[in-house]
Amino acid sequence: MKKVLLYITLFATLSLASCNDWLDVKPETQTDEKDMFETVSGFKNALTACYIKLNSPNLYGLSLTITDIEFMAQHWSYQKSNYRGAEDLKAFKYENDYPKTLISAIYGEMYNTIAQANIILQNMPEHKEVITNEDMRAIVEAEALTIRAFCHMEILRLFGQMPQNASQQVSLPYAKTISTVMIPYYSFNDFTNLILTDLDAAETLFKDHDPLFSYSFQELDNFFDTKNYDVELADEFMGFRRFRFNYYAVKAIRARLYMYMGKKTEAYTAAREIIDAVDKNGKKVLELAGAGDINSSNFALPSECILALSNYEIEDNIRDLFKSDNTSTKIYLTEKQFNNDLFAGQSTAVNNRVQVWDRTPDNQGNVKPLLKKYNQPSSTTNMDMEVLATQKQVIPLIRLSEMYLIAIESAPTQNEANALYIPYMKARNVDASPLQQEQLMTEIIREYRREFFGEGQMFYTYKRLGIKNMLWKTDREVGEQDYVVPLPSTELTAN
Repeated sequence: MKKVLLYITLFATLSLASCNDWLDVKPETQTDEKDMFETVSGFKNALTACYIKLNSPNLYGLSLTITDIEFMAQHWSYQKSNYRGAEDLKAFKYENDYPKTLISAIYGEMYNTIAQANIILQNMPEHKEVITNEDMRAIVEAEALTIRAFCHMEILRLFGQMPQNASQQVSLPYAKTISTVMIPYYSFNDFTNLILTDLDAAETLFKDHDPLFSYSFQELDNFFDTKNYDVELADEFMGFRRFRFNYYAVKAIRARLYMYMGKKTEAYTAAREIIDAVDKNGKKVLELAGAGDINSSNFALPSECILALSNYEIEDNIRDLFKSDNTSTKIYLTEKQFNNDLFAGQSTAVNNRVQVWDRTPDNQGNVKPLLKKYNQPSSTTNMDMEVLATQKQVIPLIRLSEMYLIAIESAPTQNEANALYIPYMKARNVDASPLQQEQLMTEIIREYRREFFGEGQMFYTYKRLGIKNMLWKTDREVGEQDYVVPLPSTELTAN
């Protein structure tokens, strides 16, 4: 799988200046582009390049999952002398050197990924006949559209205005083409409508063409195992759907976006479509991961991922972050943060998410819980590379548990909320009592923190809800100016 998904030579190198500069394809690149899309492998390679970009340490390989976005949510303890940049992010000092460099890198690489998707979409009308398989042709276009929508949504969540009661209005560029013409900027409402339009188009293409209508996620994760799985694909490129933008990922992105916009009715409907989805045999498409993943040390819970990245560099990316020795470079929680805050109101002897943390005493006898979510096997000698890629080298982007939390929060009645909350907690080995209305939001926020620690979702949850008092930020309240990350200075100049 690593060879299929990761070791592809990129055909376009785009400059990292303003947004519109990133979308400027030079004449010599256009020549390469013309040659590339004369073959089906060219389309495959171009799409694979999008996934390579998303796996970048400046995006979901590190900064937007494990480290920087989590620092902004006030997560992690560490020795301050080793994490001066993290201190600036926790203080929302976006004007300082480290945050400025980080912001520019995230913004640049996100639009770079969008540009890569746009190159595919721009060449599809003229060259699509080279993809003779109708299903593959639809999937390539649908994945590119969904990547474009997903990246713009992430830009909106980070750089956009507050989704509710915004006093500061922020316009953002929605890039739908590759050209030297300055692309337009859009208001919050217009920007979200463009995301939804791309999702609508992608869903139409995925419908009836995604192999998920014929096979389960598990079967497509293991299609190479012909002894145990009977999967027939026109091309290996159609496998590993959990690690590619897919039909259900479109539904999940839509649910996340509606929730962010405050459209609870629409969010509930979209989330329930995934929770209640059944395959052709009447079996649920996705189930909450219980003891199975955790007992197999698959702590990123791949079996409940609707969308994930497979990142073979993950071990190198986190090498110095979660050490069990006494070195000072690690990030961790204190025992008080772990017991009294992260698992507030729950027994750490019961909740199976406790097992995602290493609480082995260090060399001085101190317990500083370390996240094991991304730990890799000490030996892979007897492990198939495909298994390693689909169970261990996993970076979740959207999981089924988020759909449950969205549906619980947006449910039209308290009874419907509890009908989801009780089985959700049961999957975490907790026999929970029904929530009262006044408990709902407190528990929802706690669950986002427990569930997605190290996955980069908490800052956006705080921003969506306009939370002024972040857990573990004790010096002051958090305001609108902290939540709205400023655009890079080059972009402000270009706009």
